[in-house]
Amino acid sequence: MRLLSAASLLALQLLTPLAAGAATVISVGDGDTLRVADRGKNITVRVACIDAPEMAQAPYGQQARQALQELVPVGSTVTLKAQTRDRYGRTVAEVFTQNGTNAGLALVQQGHAFAYRQYLKQCDEWAYLDREGLARRYRVGVWRFDEAIQPPWDWRAANRGAPRQPTQRPVTLTIINDPKPVAQPPPSAIADRRWRCREVGSWERAQQLLREGHTYLDGDSDGEACERLR
Repeated sequence: MRLLSAASLLALQLLTPLAAGAATVISVGDGDTLRVADRGKNITVRVACIDAPEMAQAPYGQQARQALQELVPVGSTVTLKAQTRDRYGRTVAEVFTQNGTNAGLALVQQGHAFAYRQYLKQCDEWAYLDREGLARRYRVGVWRFDEAIQPPWDWRAANRGAPRQPTQRPVTLTIINDPKPVAQPPPSAIADRRWRCREVGSWERAQQLLREGHTYLDGDSDGEACERLR
């Protein structure tokens, strides 16, 4: 596995939260937006450096929302590394779960969000592009088929004529500790290993194994492996 450069590590250390304390998740609106309670105030957070499918981009929008809900359930605590506020008053921030997982990076790695290239310079650009490359390699989420869905920024422009990204203004930031990295996905299946559905971990991974020749995972020969993992 490649190591992050010293410059990338420094960039991670300098990204800092809007609030020093942990915030509590109130609700999850879609794949890249949530509401949190922080020191008596409710704020809307736009997850930084990713762009999840819109809810109208079925079924991917709903899948992205569900994935974010699983990462940051209502009532859980999160840490924010705020970058800015957009023109709608939302706090644009990287969001870290109770165990230190970067929720945005996890969504990109799972194929539930795109790396938002226009604003990646405000995050660890290599990490986000690397996770997206892994999602494409393992053909998960929006990368399940040969052609990914239309990127949400293009979808919004085509369907609403809206700007691709709200204008943002800087805010004062405070330094916190470097987060834990998102775990890498499993390597390609070993040729002589025989998998069980409960060992695979996800429906997307089961389909990848099926394409790699593990046809026994498709017990009813309907072209879909491990249906109960859906």
